[in-house]
Amino acid sequence: MTTNQKAYLSLTLGALGISLAPIFVRLSELAPSATAFYRVILCVPVLFIWIAVTDRTSPLSLRIKFNKRDVLFLSLPGIFFAGDLGFWHWSIIYTTVANATLFANFAPIFVTLAAFFLFHERFSRLFILSLIISTVGMIILMGTSAGAGGNYLLGDALGVMAAVFYAAYLSSVGKLRGTHGTILIMFWSSLSAALILLPVSLLSGDVLIPQTSTGWIILFALAWISHIGGQGLIAYALAHLSTAYSSVSLLVQPVAAAGMAWILFSEVLTELQIAGGVVVLFGIYLARRAST
Repeated sequence: MTTNQKAYLSLTLGALGISLAPIFVRLSELAPSATAFYRVILCVPVLFIWIAVTDRTSPLSLRIKFNKRDVLFLSLPGIFFAGDLGFWHWSIIYTTVANATLFANFAPIFVTLAAFFLFHERFSRLFILSLIISTVGMIILMGTSAGAGGNYLLGDALGVMAAVFYAAYLSSVGKLRGTHGTILIMFWSSLSAALILLPVSLLSGDVLIPQTSTGWIILFALAWISHIGGQGLIAYALAHLSTAYSSVSLLVQPVAAAGMAWILFSEVLTELQIAGGVVVLFGIYLARRAST
């Protein structure tokens, strides 16, 4: 298997891993902000041990001087990720899992705009076409959200805000992966996100301790499967694939999340929404063709 093939496989598995996140959030016993805090803080000890055992050249190593500038840049994705998690987890409460995940995955639009205006990247006509098709599919999936009431509209708006922050997260990780390892980025971004989300949860008056063992299992699954597994695989893929292409490919996430919500929460998809999912997948296929 070539490096690119491994990257494509990692990206797909990562997308499936994070597609489980809204399911875990919906099942969590805690409020969205508190759930988001546990999602990242439960990863920190695992990532710390991982780095201590495998990486002797990182800022965590006692063998070299602690570099504050490196830590600052490595923590930047966590600031964006905290915004993404905060808005997205509340979105999942106010609207359907499918819609929350759908709007959060409008990130490709913002990633492409940032790449064009900030980094002067250029894209082929086929890639632009794939982005348009994927976006149309997302709009189709939205279905009748506009007429479903104020809570649904609020949830959708929070999902769009999450997309802005997730686009910034993807872009910053994509730049850092050129000089830093995946696990190192994951550690510092998780730690910095936790330091932001904890005071937010405390100020919101959230309960911070799950009442049952099932509640803890859900939090650990969210942290280790969706965050370490899903985001870690995505961060690895970003070292070998373009950020814009990767963000489009991640549109498989709302399709998978919608399917699981259909099974677990009886959030029935209409024929029109299913057609939208097919259109999204076709857009992903074109993006794959455009990148080769």
